[in-house]
Amino acid sequence: MKVLWFSNSLALGEEFLNKGSESKGTGGWLYALNSHLQNEIDLHIVFHYPKKRPSFVYQNTHFYPVYTGNIIIENLKKRFFHKVYDEDFIDQYLRIIQVVDPDLIHIHGTENAFLSILQKSKIPVCVSIQGNLTVYQHKYNSGFMGYFISYKLINLSLKSLIFGRDNFKTNYYILSNMAQIEKKRMFSIGHIIGRTSWDYRITRILAPRSQYYQGEELLRDSFYKFEWRNPYKSGRLVIFTTNGNSYYKGIETSLHTLKLLQDIDMDVEWRVAGIDDNSLINQISKKFLKDNYPSKGLKLLGSINEHDLVQHLLESHIYVMPSHIENSPNNLCEAMILGMPCIATFAGGTGSILEDKKEGILVQDGDPWAMAGAIVEMINNPEKSFQYGRNAREKSLKRHQVDFVKKSYLNIYQEIIQRDNSEH
Repeated sequence: MKVLWFSNSLALGEEFLNKGSESKGTGGWLYALNSHLQNEIDLHIVFHYPKKRPSFVYQNTHFYPVYTGNIIIENLKKRFFHKVYDEDFIDQYLRIIQVVDPDLIHIHGTENAFLSILQKSKIPVCVSIQGNLTVYQHKYNSGFMGYFISYKLINLSLKSLIFGRDNFKTNYYILSNMAQIEKKRMFSIGHIIGRTSWDYRITRILAPRSQYYQGEELLRDSFYKFEWRNPYKSGRLVIFTTNGNSYYKGIETSLHTLKLLQDIDMDVEWRVAGIDDNSLINQISKKFLKDNYPSKGLKLLGSINEHDLVQHLLESHIYVMPSHIENSPNNLCEAMILGMPCIATFAGGTGSILEDKKEGILVQDGDPWAMAGAIVEMINNPEKSFQYGRNAREKSLKRHQVDFVKKSYLNIYQEIIQRDNSEH
């Protein structure tokens, strides 16, 4: 079986292009899936790249970089004109499809220009739902209600001028433009691979003619190797969150929650990976929360590698995911497979990932009082919270088991090909 991926992630190709770099970026799970599927199928991967590179073979996978133009010029277009891609590279896509002549095309994500090949190739196409920009746009202002969306950090460096984003309003315009294209293209999707009741439901509306298949994700290797064994007993409570410099990821809820816990004299340290003191979202949170911004107990770690992330999780007592919208957040899945007690917002697909009062606690997004109360509930019921973590780990080990995930994709691919052949 020959399968051609269109991917936002370089997957295994990152090792080749970055000379063995350990970083797997945001596509870590695709890196893992690439590793395990390349020995089962004839796998080819197309991805965007800001430098001119010829196609190459690495391990058992064929890679096809699509040059997106001068990186400085392209970033300036995004920054000042909110430029997004649609049919810009369609001729290159179609040429690669013709050369590879795959049995199946698999597009990972709906947010990029890859959907432009829909209805332009006779080869069956399936699309994986990662997130969904149409819904993300709708939820974008949930946390800050649009306050300070235009707030800027003063940075006059040339690098910031070219590569930085003035403010989250710029990001919002880019996301909105991408969402409009996504909405238009999704209507033509025939086969969708998803993971949650949320992505199933939204695709019944956004892609009403599509057939839906269940396909889980793999996690980064380190998370299969360790098990959390650090229940809270007394002293300082350590909470951990993986977040990012994003307007709708709910960091302001976490910060307000920390302040509420301190107001009832709890000794708490809240560690946040992905954000540092100078991050724009942190500066906005200070202005938005004012007196509700915690004056102590907050440890912003910035970007950390996979090894350090695992160590921080193992040292912490509770994991909290505060997002206003998600599908199947990898950060929550990683904490669950370690066996941590987890609290998450009931947003998007999280209810399919973590079952409330069995594998953790779900709270309404944007509600720091409920989140703080859930944390108190966890530490007042240590046996129950420990059992939540055991249940979460048991479920996650099955959901992300390598052979199970690999076989499910092979079965999905075979079913789509057979269905397409029977229809033609």
